[in-house]
Amino acid sequence: MRKGLVILLCFSLIIALGCIRIFQQQLFYDPLLLFFESAYLYDASLPQLDFIKLIVHTGIRFWLNASISIVFILLLFRSSENFKILLLIYAATFILLLTAFALVLNSYTVELNLLLFYIRRFLIQPMLLLILIPAFYYQKLKSRA
Repeated sequence: MRKGLVILLCFSLIIALGCIRIFQQQLFYDPLLLFFESAYLYDASLPQLDFIKLIVHTGIRFWLNASISIVFILLLFRSSENFKILLLIYAATFILLLTAFALVLNSYTVELNLLLFYIRRFLIQPMLLLILIPAFYYQKLKSRA
């Protein structure tokens, strides 16, 4: 694939990730958005939420970000083996974090604010992309040597 086309596609994927973030309130059910903006500082209880709907929308958002991130990484580091590894990493992370998210929500206390915040952040934002790009780059450099 031509380098210019790869750059254009990567730029488009970054814009897609930005759009998910910009339109998050219209696209996803997440009563924790306002809670973590400031309410957690003044109120020790979680807002009223539909647990199943929150879990489903969090999962959808995770996989939407994951799909874009996987395509982005595959464009940068073209290898069929990378797809299998990325899918395994994202699936394992999803299962682990969504389980932890559900458990923390069910047993919430004010002491779990930061834990809930960071688990949720990894689920709803493309944090793995920022971790995996340097990892795949290092692997690419190492395989050349």
